[in-house]
Amino acid sequence: MGSVVIIGAQWGDEGKGKVVDLLAERAEIVARYQGGNNAGHTLVVGGEKTVLHLIPSGILRTSIRNVIGQGVVVDPRVFLGEIDALEARDALPDLRHQLGLCHRAAVIMPYHVALDKAREARLKGGKIGTTGRGIGPAYEDVAARRAVRVGDLLDPELLGQRLDRVLDEKNALLEWLGVEPFDRAALIAEMTALGERLRPIICDTGAEVRAALEGGKHVLFEGAQGVLLDVLHGTYPFVTSSNTIAGSVATGLGLPAHAVGRVIGIAKAYATRVGAGPFPTELDDAVGQHLRDTGGEYGSTTGRPRRCGWLDLPALRYAHALNGFGALVLTKLDVLTGLDSVEVCVGYRIDGQVLEVLPADEAQLVGAEPVYETLTGWSEDITGVRTFEDLPEAARAYVRYIEDATGVPVEVIGVGPGRSETLIRSDLWG
Repeated sequence: MGSVVIIGAQWGDEGKGKVVDLLAERAEIVARYQGGNNAGHTLVVGGEKTVLHLIPSGILRTSIRNVIGQGVVVDPRVFLGEIDALEARDALPDLRHQLGLCHRAAVIMPYHVALDKAREARLKGGKIGTTGRGIGPAYEDVAARRAVRVGDLLDPELLGQRLDRVLDEKNALLEWLGVEPFDRAALIAEMTALGERLRPIICDTGAEVRAALEGGKHVLFEGAQGVLLDVLHGTYPFVTSSNTIAGSVATGLGLPAHAVGRVIGIAKAYATRVGAGPFPTELDDAVGQHLRDTGGEYGSTTGRPRRCGWLDLPALRYAHALNGFGALVLTKLDVLTGLDSVEVCVGYRIDGQVLEVLPADEAQLVGAEPVYETLTGWSEDITGVRTFEDLPEAARAYVRYIEDATGVPVEVIGVGPGRSETLIRSDLWG
């Protein structure tokens, strides 16, 4: 198998970073294909925690090339800040060799961040729950064909031409929202200085990944967020601004569709969500707080406490239907330890009827009452377990239940945050 794509099967924060880090041991390239720095991937290696927002999660394995495709929107200040932090701890010894940034990727400009924050503040009670990082406004400019792209930062004259197409409109909107406008000359000076720092790693990542695949190399595709936050297929409008499903690998990196390869879905043993939007299994009780505290459910990007709830099987089956998972990775099974029983959502009661599928109408999901089945819990500490057979019987039964309900084998199970705290039942590379 030449390529594998890792997909968050819920609302994001499923533990994709740990899985990418795990699979990257056998990869030659890790390629990021969508999203921005509105999501964080947390890696724990040797007891040391690393949070990445733009740099792909294969970076801690120093022999591996990590590239960012044109489907990603990039804030140069955040990206360079991550590089500086890794270099400061000698975790990134060969920057030019390890990192590649596509010249076609759109830039998150300072006015995008200002607009994002001002718009969200204006919504008051109707907030989407954006991180305020400028991702949405940057993708708007991509669709409107007026984005500043990474390659533009290398040429002050070209950057000025790009700004002349958009800055007056941005400033007028910012002033209407009560925000100070941006100066053209200052923007050019700031952004071209950042461009010069990025120059050594700017390249055509699409051509590089295509060549790698044609040469039979192992390529691991990494995205951000989860299926239910996809701008077209998620719980709209409470979604991100890009496509998070496996189909976006091809567009985000410039590849033929058949190059996507094996699709691996990542799901927590329970469910979480950050920001606003429907969440039928949300728990506003002691169990929900247990999941939050035991699982460390606080956003790696924003620090916001995540909303926590029971596993939602109709939503997970929907994610499988959109992506065609060849296997599931179940993370944070250890967080359920100590609960007398574990609930699993098997359907929704809406207007007196029970649906076993995720409703297409977001308004229906808002008022949906989850229908649960109850499974036996377990009390044994499983963080030291390394084989499926050594899990408590109740934990094994829970995993089998998920496999039966989704029709997808659970091939890897996370029993703790560390790289080694993992049960591997088969080779995800196929």
